[in-house]
Amino acid sequence: MDTQIWNSVLSVAIGAIGFIIKNLFDEIKRLQILVNKTREELPKEYVTKNQLDADINRIFDRLDRLEVKLDKLVEKHA
Repeated sequence: MDTQIWNSVLSVAIGAIGFIIKNLFDEIKRLQILVNKTREELPKEYVTKNQLDADINRIFDRLDRLEVKLDKLVEKHA
């Protein structure tokens, strides 16, 4: 009788541990899917550092040309 109770307790404990491990693996899988989706969507909304540097350099180039034009106008009217 003692072994039957012990077997029942072990069965319930192993079943509970198996259930917990299965839930943990399911959660890990769900999180991996979310990370992959985030990795795919991130470039759609944000700019990379290289793209930002290129855009800022274009802006500064235009400002430099504008400054040259303004200097020419000031020299012309001075």
